[in-house]
Amino acid sequence: MSAAPPAPPDFPVAAGADEPSYIDYEAFLSPTFHAPTFANTLVLATNNPSDSPLDLSTPLARVLFDVQEVSAHIDRLTARAAEPLLARTAARDAAAARLLAALEPQLRALNESHAQLARAVAPRYAEAVEVRRVAENAWRAQRLARAVARLLGLARQLEAQFAELVGPGAGSGGAVSGGGQLERVAVVRSVRDGVVAPVEKAVRETAERVVREFSLGSATGSGVTFAQGEEVRGRTVAALTTLWLLTPVPSSSGKAAEKWAPTLMLQALEAYLRSALQSSIAGLSRALSTLPSLERTLAEVSARCQNIVALEAVLEGSKAPQHPLLPQGKQAQAGGNMLQPLLSYLETGSLASYFWRTMAGSMAPRVQEIMAKGGVPARTLRTNRQSVSEAIRECVIRGSQLPGPMAAAARGKPKATERDTGAKQWEREVAVMVGSIVNSIGR
Repeated sequence: MSAAPPAPPDFPVAAGADEPSYIDYEAFLSPTFHAPTFANTLVLATNNPSDSPLDLSTPLARVLFDVQEVSAHIDRLTARAAEPLLARTAARDAAAARLLAALEPQLRALNESHAQLARAVAPRYAEAVEVRRVAENAWRAQRLARAVARLLGLARQLEAQFAELVGPGAGSGGAVSGGGQLERVAVVRSVRDGVVAPVEKAVRETAERVVREFSLGSATGSGVTFAQGEEVRGRTVAALTTLWLLTPVPSSSGKAAEKWAPTLMLQALEAYLRSALQSSIAGLSRALSTLPSLERTLAEVSARCQNIVALEAVLEGSKAPQHPLLPQGKQAQAGGNMLQPLLSYLETGSLASYFWRTMAGSMAPRVQEIMAKGGVPARTLRTNRQSVSEAIRECVIRGSQLPGPMAAAARGKPKATERDTGAKQWEREVAVMVGSIVNSIGR
Protein backbone atom coordinates (compact mmCIF):
# COMPACT_ATOMS: atom_id res chain seq x y z
CA MET A 1 0.00 0.00 0.00
CA SER A 2 1.37 3.41 -0.96
CA ALA A 3 2.36 6.04 1.54
CA ALA A 4 -0.52 8.20 2.79
CA PRO A 5 -0.78 11.80 1.52
CA PRO A 6 -1.33 14.59 4.04
CA ALA A 7 -4.73 14.25 5.75
CA PRO A 8 -7.39 16.83 4.89
CA PRO A 9 -7.99 19.58 7.46
CA ASP A 10 -10.35 18.69 10.30
CA PHE A 11 -11.98 22.12 10.61
CA PRO A 12 -15.49 22.42 9.03
CA VAL A 13 -15.99 24.05 5.66
CA ALA A 14 -19.12 26.12 5.16
CA ALA A 15 -21.60 24.52 2.75
CA GLY A 16 -23.83 27.55 2.77
CA ALA A 17 -24.18 30.88 4.48
CA ASP A 18 -25.82 29.35 7.63
CA GLU A 19 -24.89 25.63 7.30
CA PRO A 20 -21.46 24.56 8.54
CA SER A 21 -20.28 21.11 7.34
CA TYR A 22 -17.29 18.90 8.12
CA ILE A 23 -17.16 17.64 4.47
CA ASP A 24 -14.20 19.02 2.51
CA TYR A 25 -16.09 20.18 -0.60
CA GLU A 26 -13.00 21.82 -2.04
CA ALA A 27 -11.17 18.46 -2.06
CA PHE A 28 -14.08 16.73 -3.84
CA LEU A 29 -14.46 19.59 -6.35
CA SER A 30 -10.72 19.77 -7.14
CA PRO A 31 -9.80 18.81 -10.75
CA THR A 32 -7.01 16.63 -9.32
CA PHE A 33 -9.32 14.56 -7.11
CA HIS A 34 -8.41 10.86 -7.31
CA ALA A 35 -10.81 8.36 -5.77
CA PRO A 36 -8.21 5.58 -5.05
CA THR A 37 -5.90 8.09 -3.35
CA PHE A 38 -8.81 9.39 -1.23
CA ALA A 39 -9.80 5.86 -0.21
CA ASN A 40 -6.18 5.03 0.65
CA THR A 41 -6.01 8.12 2.85
CA LEU A 42 -9.14 7.07 4.76
CA VAL A 43 -7.84 3.53 5.31
CA LEU A 44 -4.45 4.75 6.59
CA ALA A 45 -6.13 7.32 8.83
CA THR A 46 -8.06 4.59 10.66
CA ASN A 47 -5.52 1.70 10.50
CA ASN A 48 -1.87 0.98 11.04
CA PRO A 49 -0.24 -0.15 7.76
CA SER A 50 1.30 -3.14 9.58
CA ASP A 51 -2.05 -4.40 10.88
CA SER A 52 -3.42 -7.62 9.39
CA PRO A 53 -6.22 -7.81 8.60
CA LEU A 54 -7.14 -4.19 8.08
CA ASP A 55 -10.31 -2.76 9.59
CA LEU A 56 -12.32 -1.39 6.64
CA SER A 57 -15.60 -0.86 8.47
CA THR A 58 -14.62 2.56 9.86
CA PRO A 59 -13.50 4.13 6.52
CA LEU A 60 -16.52 2.56 4.82
CA ALA A 61 -18.88 4.08 7.39
CA ARG A 62 -17.12 7.44 6.92
CA VAL A 63 -17.66 7.32 3.16
CA LEU A 64 -21.32 6.27 3.50
CA PHE A 65 -21.94 9.07 5.98
CA ASP A 66 -20.33 11.57 3.59
CA VAL A 67 -22.58 10.34 0.78
CA GLN A 68 -25.68 10.66 2.93
CA GLU A 69 -24.60 14.15 4.02
CA VAL A 70 -24.05 15.28 0.42
CA SER A 71 -27.37 13.75 -0.66
CA ALA A 72 -29.20 15.55 2.15
CA HIS A 73 -27.48 18.79 1.25
CA ILE A 74 -28.57 18.41 -2.39
CA ASP A 75 -32.16 17.80 -1.25
CA ARG A 76 -32.11 20.93 0.89
CA LEU A 77 -30.65 23.06 -1.91
CA THR A 78 -33.15 21.85 -4.52
CA ALA A 79 -36.06 22.30 -2.10
CA ARG A 80 -35.10 25.86 -1.28
CA ALA A 81 -34.27 26.83 -4.90
CA ALA A 82 -37.06 24.89 -6.64
CA GLU A 83 -38.77 27.99 -7.96
CA PRO A 84 -35.67 29.56 -9.56
CA LEU A 85 -34.66 26.17 -11.02
CA LEU A 86 -38.09 25.62 -12.55
CA ALA A 87 -38.15 29.18 -13.89
CA ARG A 88 -34.72 28.73 -15.47
CA THR A 89 -35.71 25.39 -16.97
CA ALA A 90 -38.89 26.88 -18.43
CA ALA A 91 -36.93 29.78 -19.92
CA ARG A 92 -34.47 27.36 -21.58
CA ASP A 93 -37.35 25.28 -22.99
CA ALA A 94 -39.02 28.39 -24.39
CA ALA A 95 -35.78 29.54 -25.99
CA ALA A 96 -35.26 26.08 -27.55
CA ALA A 97 -38.81 26.13 -28.93
CA ARG A 98 -38.29 29.57 -30.49
CA LEU A 99 -35.01 28.45 -32.03
CA LEU A 100 -36.60 25.30 -33.47
CA ALA A 101 -39.50 27.31 -34.89
CA ALA A 102 -37.05 29.62 -36.63
CA LEU A 103 -34.95 26.73 -38.05
CA GLU A 104 -37.77 24.51 -39.34
CA PRO A 105 -38.65 26.70 -42.38
CA GLN A 106 -35.01 26.98 -43.33
CA LEU A 107 -34.55 23.22 -42.96
CA ARG A 108 -37.60 22.54 -45.17
CA ALA A 109 -36.25 24.95 -47.79
CA LEU A 110 -32.84 23.22 -47.68
CA ASN A 111 -34.43 19.79 -48.12
CA GLU A 112 -36.50 21.01 -51.06
CA SER A 113 -33.40 22.54 -52.70
CA HIS A 114 -31.49 19.31 -52.24
CA ALA A 115 -34.29 17.26 -53.76
CA GLN A 116 -34.51 19.63 -56.74
CA LEU A 117 -30.75 19.47 -57.22
CA ALA A 118 -30.80 15.64 -57.07
CA ARG A 119 -33.57 15.55 -59.71
CA ALA A 120 -31.59 17.88 -61.97
CA VAL A 121 -28.09 16.40 -61.53
CA ALA A 122 -28.52 12.64 -60.93
CA PRO A 123 -29.82 11.75 -64.44
CA ARG A 124 -27.13 13.83 -66.10
CA TYR A 125 -24.46 12.23 -63.91
CA ALA A 126 -25.66 8.75 -64.89
CA GLU A 127 -25.52 9.76 -68.57
CA ALA A 128 -22.02 11.16 -68.06
CA VAL A 129 -20.88 7.86 -66.48
CA GLU A 130 -22.20 5.92 -69.48
CA VAL A 131 -20.50 8.32 -71.92
CA ARG A 132 -17.22 7.96 -70.03
CA ARG A 133 -17.45 4.16 -70.12
CA VAL A 134 -18.13 4.23 -73.86
CA ALA A 135 -15.18 6.59 -74.43
CA GLU A 136 -12.84 4.40 -72.38
CA ASN A 137 -13.89 1.25 -74.25
CA ALA A 138 -13.45 3.02 -77.58
CA TRP A 139 -9.99 4.19 -76.55
CA ARG A 140 -8.98 0.66 -75.48
CA ALA A 141 -10.28 -0.74 -78.76
CA GLN A 142 -8.34 1.87 -80.73
CA ARG A 143 -5.13 1.16 -78.81
CA LEU A 144 -5.55 -2.59 -79.31
CA ALA A 145 -6.19 -2.08 -83.02
CA ARG A 146 -3.00 -0.01 -83.34
CA ALA A 147 -1.04 -2.71 -81.51
CA VAL A 148 -2.45 -5.38 -83.82
CA ALA A 149 -1.56 -3.27 -86.86
CA ARG A 150 2.02 -2.80 -85.63
CA LEU A 151 2.33 -6.51 -84.85
CA LEU A 152 1.05 -7.53 -88.28
CA GLY A 153 3.50 -5.16 -89.93
CA LEU A 154 6.40 -6.56 -87.92
CA ALA A 155 5.25 -10.11 -88.65
CA ARG A 156 5.19 -9.42 -92.38
CA GLN A 157 8.69 -7.96 -92.20
CA LEU A 158 9.92 -10.95 -90.18
CA GLU A 159 8.34 -13.41 -92.60
CA ALA A 160 9.90 -11.67 -95.60
CA GLN A 161 13.35 -11.44 -94.02
CA PHE A 162 13.29 -15.08 -92.89
CA ALA A 163 12.16 -16.19 -96.34
CA GLU A 164 15.08 -14.29 -97.88
CA LEU A 165 17.45 -15.88 -95.36
CA VAL A 166 16.47 -19.55 -95.71
CA GLY A 167 15.21 -19.45 -99.30
CA PRO A 168 11.94 -20.73 -100.77
CA GLY A 169 10.14 -23.70 -99.27
CA ALA A 170 11.08 -22.96 -95.67
CA GLY A 171 8.41 -22.70 -92.99
CA SER A 172 7.62 -19.48 -91.24
CA GLY A 173 6.06 -18.62 -87.94
CA GLY A 174 6.75 -17.62 -84.34
CA ALA A 175 5.63 -17.06 -80.80
CA VAL A 176 4.21 -13.62 -80.26
CA SER A 177 4.83 -12.29 -76.81
CA GLY A 178 2.44 -9.43 -76.34
CA GLY A 179 -0.13 -8.27 -73.80
CA GLY A 180 -2.89 -10.51 -72.52
CA GLN A 181 -5.44 -8.69 -74.68
CA LEU A 182 -3.42 -9.22 -77.87
CA GLU A 183 -3.62 -12.97 -77.26
CA ARG A 184 -7.42 -12.74 -77.52
CA VAL A 185 -7.32 -11.43 -81.08
CA ALA A 186 -7.65 -14.32 -83.53
CA VAL A 187 -5.38 -12.75 -86.13
CA VAL A 188 -2.68 -12.28 -83.49
CA ARG A 189 -2.86 -15.94 -82.51
CA SER A 190 -2.72 -16.83 -86.18
CA VAL A 191 0.41 -14.72 -86.68
CA ARG A 192 1.98 -16.18 -83.56
CA ASP A 193 1.33 -19.78 -84.54
CA GLY A 194 1.93 -19.39 -88.26
CA VAL A 195 4.76 -16.86 -88.52
CA VAL A 196 6.70 -16.20 -85.34
CA ALA A 197 6.77 -19.65 -83.69
CA PRO A 198 8.56 -21.51 -86.51
CA VAL A 199 11.02 -18.63 -86.95
CA GLU A 200 11.73 -18.59 -83.22
CA LYS A 201 12.18 -22.36 -83.20
CA ALA A 202 14.59 -22.23 -86.12
CA VAL A 203 16.59 -19.40 -84.54
CA ARG A 204 16.74 -21.24 -81.20
CA GLU A 205 17.88 -24.50 -82.81
CA THR A 206 20.57 -22.66 -84.78
CA ALA A 207 21.84 -20.93 -81.63
CA GLU A 208 21.92 -24.21 -79.71
CA ARG A 209 23.85 -25.87 -82.57
CA VAL A 210 26.43 -23.05 -82.56
CA VAL A 211 26.96 -23.53 -78.80
CA ARG A 212 27.11 -27.30 -79.22
CA GLU A 213 29.82 -27.02 -81.92
CA PHE A 214 32.00 -24.52 -80.02
CA SER A 215 35.69 -25.45 -80.36
CA LEU A 216 38.95 -23.48 -80.36
CA GLY A 217 41.42 -26.35 -80.02
CA SER A 218 42.04 -29.97 -80.96
CA ALA A 219 43.76 -33.05 -79.59
CA THR A 220 46.65 -32.59 -82.03
CA GLY A 221 47.31 -29.05 -80.80
CA SER A 222 46.79 -27.51 -84.23
CA GLY A 223 44.16 -25.09 -82.97
CA VAL A 224 42.68 -22.33 -85.14
CA THR A 225 43.95 -19.14 -86.67
CA PHE A 226 43.32 -15.72 -85.15
CA ALA A 227 40.62 -14.90 -87.72
CA GLN A 228 38.94 -18.27 -87.20
CA GLY A 229 39.03 -17.79 -83.44
CA GLU A 230 37.40 -14.38 -83.69
CA GLU A 231 34.73 -15.79 -86.00
CA VAL A 232 33.96 -18.63 -83.57
CA ARG A 233 33.85 -16.19 -80.68
CA GLY A 234 31.49 -13.83 -82.53
CA ARG A 235 29.12 -16.64 -83.52
CA THR A 236 29.11 -18.02 -79.99
CA VAL A 237 28.37 -14.67 -78.33
CA ALA A 238 25.56 -14.02 -80.85
CA ALA A 239 24.08 -17.48 -80.16
CA LEU A 240 24.28 -17.01 -76.38
CA THR A 241 22.69 -13.56 -76.63
CA THR A 242 19.89 -15.01 -78.77
CA LEU A 243 19.16 -17.75 -76.22
CA TRP A 244 19.29 -15.16 -73.42
CA LEU A 245 16.69 -12.94 -75.12
CA LEU A 246 14.48 -15.87 -76.20
CA THR A 247 14.09 -17.07 -72.61
CA PRO A 248 10.45 -16.36 -71.62
CA VAL A 249 9.75 -13.78 -68.91
CA PRO A 250 6.77 -14.23 -66.52
CA SER A 251 3.89 -12.02 -67.60
CA SER A 252 3.19 -10.92 -64.01
CA SER A 253 5.65 -8.64 -62.30
CA GLY A 254 6.90 -9.16 -58.76
CA LYS A 255 8.65 -12.18 -57.24
CA ALA A 256 8.16 -14.34 -60.33
CA ALA A 257 10.06 -11.85 -62.48
CA GLU A 258 12.73 -11.41 -59.79
CA LYS A 259 13.56 -15.15 -59.99
CA TRP A 260 14.00 -15.06 -63.78
CA ALA A 261 17.17 -16.63 -65.23
CA PRO A 262 18.34 -17.16 -68.85
CA THR A 263 17.34 -20.83 -68.77
CA LEU A 264 17.66 -21.44 -72.53
CA MET A 265 21.29 -20.30 -72.47
CA LEU A 266 22.01 -22.23 -69.27
CA GLN A 267 20.49 -25.42 -70.68
CA ALA A 268 22.52 -25.16 -73.91
CA LEU A 269 25.75 -24.61 -71.98
CA GLU A 270 24.95 -27.44 -69.57
CA ALA A 271 24.33 -29.76 -72.52
CA TYR A 272 27.72 -28.74 -73.97
CA LEU A 273 29.48 -29.52 -70.67
CA ARG A 274 27.57 -32.79 -70.24
CA SER A 275 28.53 -33.94 -73.75
CA ALA A 276 32.23 -33.16 -73.12
CA LEU A 277 32.12 -35.00 -69.78
CA GLN A 278 30.38 -38.08 -71.16
CA SER A 279 32.82 -38.37 -74.07
CA SER A 280 35.83 -37.87 -71.78
CA ILE A 281 34.65 -40.35 -69.14
CA ALA A 282 33.85 -43.03 -71.72
CA GLY A 283 37.12 -42.51 -73.60
CA LEU A 284 39.31 -42.53 -70.48
CA SER A 285 37.55 -45.65 -69.17
CA ARG A 286 38.38 -47.50 -72.38
CA ALA A 287 41.96 -46.17 -72.40
CA LEU A 288 42.61 -47.43 -68.87
CA SER A 289 41.71 -50.92 -70.08
CA THR A 290 44.09 -50.60 -73.05
CA LEU A 291 47.01 -48.44 -71.88
CA PRO A 292 48.62 -47.96 -75.33
CA SER A 293 45.76 -45.62 -76.25
CA LEU A 294 45.95 -43.65 -72.97
CA GLU A 295 48.20 -40.89 -74.34
CA ARG A 296 45.92 -40.13 -77.28
CA THR A 297 42.80 -40.26 -75.08
CA LEU A 298 44.28 -37.90 -72.50
CA ALA A 299 45.14 -35.47 -75.30
CA GLU A 300 41.49 -35.52 -76.38
CA VAL A 301 40.30 -35.02 -72.80
CA SER A 302 42.65 -32.07 -72.26
CA ALA A 303 41.50 -30.56 -75.58
CA ARG A 304 37.85 -30.77 -74.46
CA CYS A 305 38.71 -29.09 -71.17
CA GLN A 306 40.66 -26.38 -73.01
CA ASN A 307 37.57 -25.67 -75.08
CA ILE A 308 35.58 -25.36 -71.83
CA VAL A 309 38.19 -22.95 -70.45
CA ALA A 310 38.00 -20.93 -73.68
CA LEU A 311 34.19 -20.92 -73.44
CA GLU A 312 34.46 -19.66 -69.88
CA ALA A 313 36.70 -16.82 -71.08
CA VAL A 314 34.22 -15.94 -73.84
CA LEU A 315 31.36 -15.89 -71.32
CA GLU A 316 33.35 -13.81 -68.87
CA GLY A 317 34.27 -11.26 -71.51
CA SER A 318 30.69 -10.91 -72.82
CA LYS A 319 28.35 -8.45 -71.15
CA ALA A 320 24.90 -9.78 -70.30
CA PRO A 321 22.27 -8.29 -72.67
CA GLN A 322 19.40 -6.17 -71.40
CA HIS A 323 16.17 -8.14 -71.70
CA PRO A 324 13.39 -5.72 -72.82
CA LEU A 325 10.69 -7.48 -70.78
CA LEU A 326 12.50 -7.57 -67.42
CA PRO A 327 11.83 -4.94 -64.70
CA GLN A 328 14.48 -2.29 -64.15
CA GLY A 329 15.67 -3.81 -60.85
CA LYS A 330 16.29 -7.16 -62.47
CA GLN A 331 18.05 -5.46 -65.41
CA ALA A 332 20.49 -3.83 -63.01
CA GLN A 333 21.09 -7.17 -61.30
CA ALA A 334 21.82 -8.84 -64.65
CA GLY A 335 24.20 -6.11 -65.73
CA GLY A 336 27.30 -8.31 -65.30
CA ASN A 337 28.73 -10.87 -67.69
CA MET A 338 27.26 -14.09 -69.08
CA LEU A 339 29.47 -16.32 -66.94
CA GLN A 340 28.04 -15.51 -63.52
CA PRO A 341 24.55 -17.01 -64.11
CA LEU A 342 26.18 -20.26 -65.33
CA LEU A 343 28.50 -20.51 -62.32
CA SER A 344 25.56 -19.91 -59.99
CA TYR A 345 23.47 -22.48 -61.88
CA LEU A 346 26.23 -25.13 -61.63
CA GLU A 347 27.18 -24.04 -58.07
CA THR A 348 30.88 -23.84 -58.89
CA GLY A 349 33.59 -21.22 -59.08
CA SER A 350 35.19 -22.36 -62.33
CA LEU A 351 34.12 -24.43 -65.32
CA ALA A 352 37.48 -26.22 -65.43
CA SER A 353 37.14 -27.17 -61.76
CA TYR A 354 33.59 -28.35 -62.41
CA PHE A 355 34.82 -30.47 -65.35
CA TRP A 356 37.63 -32.22 -63.46
CA ARG A 357 35.70 -32.77 -60.23
CA THR A 358 32.66 -34.15 -62.03
CA MET A 359 34.87 -36.41 -64.12
CA ALA A 360 36.78 -37.60 -61.05
CA GLY A 361 33.54 -38.55 -59.32
CA SER A 362 32.60 -40.77 -62.27
CA MET A 363 36.03 -42.34 -62.85
CA ALA A 364 36.57 -43.92 -59.43
CA PRO A 365 33.85 -46.61 -59.78
CA ARG A 366 34.95 -47.38 -63.36
CA VAL A 367 38.55 -47.97 -62.29
CA GLN A 368 37.36 -50.13 -59.42
CA GLU A 369 35.34 -52.16 -61.90
CA ILE A 370 38.45 -52.72 -64.07
CA MET A 371 40.47 -53.84 -61.05
CA ALA A 372 37.66 -56.10 -59.84
CA LYS A 373 37.57 -57.95 -63.18
CA GLY A 374 41.30 -58.64 -62.94
CA GLY A 375 43.27 -60.01 -65.88
CA VAL A 376 45.81 -58.24 -68.05
CA PRO A 377 44.20 -54.75 -67.86
CA ALA A 378 44.26 -54.80 -64.05
CA ARG A 379 47.86 -56.07 -63.87
CA THR A 380 48.98 -53.52 -66.47
CA LEU A 381 47.35 -50.68 -64.57
CA ARG A 382 48.92 -51.79 -61.30
CA THR A 383 52.35 -52.09 -62.93
CA ASN A 384 52.14 -48.66 -64.59
CA ARG A 385 50.52 -46.93 -61.63
CA GLN A 386 53.17 -44.20 -61.36
CA SER A 387 53.27 -43.42 -65.09
CA VAL A 388 49.44 -43.24 -65.21
CA SER A 389 49.51 -40.81 -62.28
CA GLU A 390 51.99 -38.55 -64.06
CA ALA A 391 50.00 -38.69 -67.30
CA ILE A 392 46.75 -37.74 -65.50
CA ARG A 393 48.52 -34.89 -63.73
CA GLU A 394 49.90 -33.51 -66.99
CA CYS A 395 46.47 -33.87 -68.64
CA VAL A 396 44.76 -31.80 -65.91
CA ILE A 397 47.40 -29.05 -66.01
CA ARG A 398 47.40 -28.86 -69.81
CA GLY A 399 43.61 -29.04 -70.09
CA SER A 400 43.13 -26.17 -67.61
CA GLN A 401 45.00 -23.70 -69.85
CA LEU A 402 43.60 -21.61 -72.70
CA PRO A 403 44.02 -23.35 -76.10
CA GLY A 404 46.69 -21.50 -78.02
CA PRO A 405 47.00 -17.87 -79.14
CA MET A 406 43.58 -17.70 -80.76
CA ALA A 407 41.77 -18.46 -77.51
CA ALA A 408 43.74 -15.63 -75.87
CA ALA A 409 41.75 -13.18 -78.00
CA ALA A 410 38.57 -14.37 -76.31
CA ARG A 411 40.10 -14.23 -72.85
CA GLY A 412 38.19 -12.27 -70.20
CA LYS A 413 40.11 -9.47 -68.52
CA PRO A 414 39.40 -10.20 -64.83
CA LYS A 415 40.89 -13.71 -64.86
CA ALA A 416 43.23 -13.58 -67.85
CA THR A 417 46.46 -13.61 -65.86
CA GLU A 418 45.04 -15.86 -63.16
CA ARG A 419 44.61 -18.77 -65.57
CA ASP A 420 48.22 -18.54 -66.74
CA THR A 421 49.78 -19.09 -63.32
CA GLY A 422 50.54 -22.75 -64.10
CA ALA A 423 50.10 -25.94 -62.16
CA LYS A 424 49.72 -24.26 -58.76
CA GLN A 425 46.36 -22.93 -59.86
CA TRP A 426 45.00 -26.46 -60.29
CA GLU A 427 46.68 -28.45 -57.52
CA ARG A 428 43.36 -29.41 -55.95
CA GLU A 429 41.90 -30.56 -59.25
CA VAL A 430 45.08 -32.55 -59.97
CA ALA A 431 44.87 -34.21 -56.56
CA VAL A 432 41.18 -35.05 -56.97
CA MET A 433 41.59 -36.44 -60.48
CA VAL A 434 44.76 -38.43 -59.76
CA GLY A 435 43.34 -39.73 -56.51
CA SER A 436 40.11 -40.94 -58.13
CA ILE A 437 42.15 -43.19 -60.50
CA VAL A 438 45.39 -44.07 -58.71
CA ASN A 439 43.78 -44.74 -55.32
CA SER A 440 41.38 -47.17 -56.96
CA ILE A 441 44.26 -49.06 -58.65
CA GLY A 442 45.87 -50.02 -55.38
CA ARG A 443 49.38 -51.39 -55.01
